[in-house]
Amino acid sequence: MKYFQILFGIFCLNLNASYEITVLATNISNYGGFGEWSFSALYESDKESILFDTGFHEDTVLHNAKVLNKDLSKVEKVILSHFHSDHTGGLIKLRKTYKPFNKNAFKNVYVTKGFFAQRYTASGDLVGPGNYSDANKFKKDAEGEGISFIILDSHAEIAKDLYATGTVLRTDEHYNGPKGLLVRDGKSNNLVEDIIVDDQSAGMLTNSGWIMMSGCGHSGIINTAKKLQSIHNVPIFGAIGGFHLFQASDDVIDKTAIWLKNAGMEKFMGGHCTGIYAAERVADMIGISRHDLSHTAIGSVLTKDLSIIRSSVE
Repeated sequence: MKYFQILFGIFCLNLNASYEITVLATNISNYGGFGEWSFSALYESDKESILFDTGFHEDTVLHNAKVLNKDLSKVEKVILSHFHSDHTGGLIKLRKTYKPFNKNAFKNVYVTKGFFAQRYTASGDLVGPGNYSDANKFKKDAEGEGISFIILDSHAEIAKDLYATGTVLRTDEHYNGPKGLLVRDGKSNNLVEDIIVDDQSAGMLTNSGWIMMSGCGHSGIINTAKKLQSIHNVPIFGAIGGFHLFQASDDVIDKTAIWLKNAGMEKFMGGHCTGIYAAERVADMIGISRHDLSHTAIGSVLTKDLSIIRSSVE
């Protein structure tokens, strides 16, 4: 009897998380993969697969999934972190590719308010999601392929233990990201600086706390972590994705690291726009060992028992 109790305890321990997470698109490539300035990651459980972001070029995620032997035909839900093309470029091609095998493949796409707002350059050129300049044309073409956009304001539980944050309230950080694009103000209709109000992240609830997934973290890492803790007040145990620290000052990086340390951070997989220097500095300040740090190359994995498996090139 005691033997079976021990086995049951080990089994429960290994079910720390409902999903295994594999990085499918980012800057650093594994052998045979397509590396690019983008992000995408796949959540996989025994019951379903969910994609977070879709890369930049329309073939990147398709190619890298094939290299990694990942079956994307089971993906029916997609979370898009924000409208930028390096996170949305693969969506329509993925839908077209897998729809013949599964009519619901890549059908339900979760975005936040403001995602379809038309952006402009200072010279007046249009900038939209995916590889489109016209945001409405992107939406029309996607819906023409059978994609349904679910527009969030508040958070939503997308699947068991997996949440999309919806709009993130900006209290500690106002805006974390590139400058130069303009968007029409909802009240005055005047063109104002685009601070990417449609930015959202995902959170996977585990026995150890939240695993925060970010495309770029334009709402701010601390703000995003606070949003997750407003849903369930547990530690921020780990973080994966882009956190837009590659151009941040040491003071900003240090402030972020101290907050994350106090929030319970033990795993950090900072890729895409995080920057290797920033990821190493965050890890050093928190006290995260190299064993629990990853720069998230294509093929990097966070297992269900919350262990990091590095890509072949890390």
